[in-house]
Amino acid sequence: MSDTEHLYPWVMVRLLPPKPPVVFARFDSPADAKGYVQVLKALMPGAKFLIFLDHRVIP
Repeated sequence: MSDTEHLYPWVMVRLLPPKPPVVFARFDSPADAKGYVQVLKALMPGAKFLIFLDHRVIP
């Protein structure tokens, strides 16, 4: 795993059915991720995003 993954364990994924989900961004806190999603929802109202904690990167 890269250092970036260790520093930013919160992952935002964009869902693009029928294609596989795409990792869109990584964050160091859930609040940052939620704020970013709010902005993206305003810009792309039809887009679907998921935010989750990538537990594999936490030591």
